[in-house]
Amino acid sequence: MYQKLSKTIEQLQIQNINEERKSTLQPLIDFIQNKVNNGQEIHLNFICTHNSRRSHLSQIWAQAAANYFNIQNVHCYSGGTEETALFPKVAETLTNQGFNIVKISNESNPIYTIKIGENTSPIIGFSKKYDSPFNPSSDFAAIMTCSQADGGCPFIAGAEKRIPITFDDPKISDNTPEQSQVYAERSLQIASEMFYVFSMIKK
Repeated sequence: MYQKLSKTIEQLQIQNINEERKSTLQPLIDFIQNKVNNGQEIHLNFICTHNSRRSHLSQIWAQAAANYFNIQNVHCYSGGTEETALFPKVAETLTNQGFNIVKISNESNPIYTIKIGENTSPIIGFSKKYDSPFNPSSDFAAIMTCSQADGGCPFIAGAEKRIPITFDDPKISDNTPEQSQVYAERSLQIASEMFYVFSMIKK
C-alpha cells in the first residue's frame, strides 16, 4: 500500500462513529461476515443517482479497507440510476489522500485506474448504470449511498440484499471556496465507515 495512503488511513477517526451510524452499517457487516463464514465471494455494488461522487468514494474506500484487513474475495463496484461521469474533484481528492489515479481515456465519461499500492490490481472507475454488464448481475449487496437512489430504486434486480447507507452530497460545495475541504471531509467520513465495517469482520 502506498505510504501516503497508509498515513491517511492511520488518521481515520473510526472511534468517532456514533451508535446510530453503527446500526446503519451493521447490515453490511452482517452481509460480509455471512459470506466470509460460508467461504463465498463478496460482491458489493455502491449505488447513487449519477455514479459520480459518493458511490465511487464508497467503492474505492471499501476495496481499500478489504485490502487493508486482508479480507479475501471482496469485489467492489459502483453504479447509478443514470450514467454521467466520475466528477474530477473526486479523483483529485483521492489522489491527495494517497491513491494513484490515472485517466486512461478522455471521452465525456472518462475511465480511470485507481491503485492502492504498487502491486495491487487497479480499481476501474467510470460512471455507469447499476445494472451495467460491468457490474455483477446476481448475489450482490446493493448499498444505496444517496437518499434519491434509495427512494427511487425500491427494487434492484439481482441484489441479494439492499442496504441503505446514505451520505451527504459534497456537490453542495461545488463552485465555492469550501469545495476542497468538503470533498476531503466526505471522503474521510466514507473511509472511516468502510474501515469500521471491515474491521468488524472475523476471518
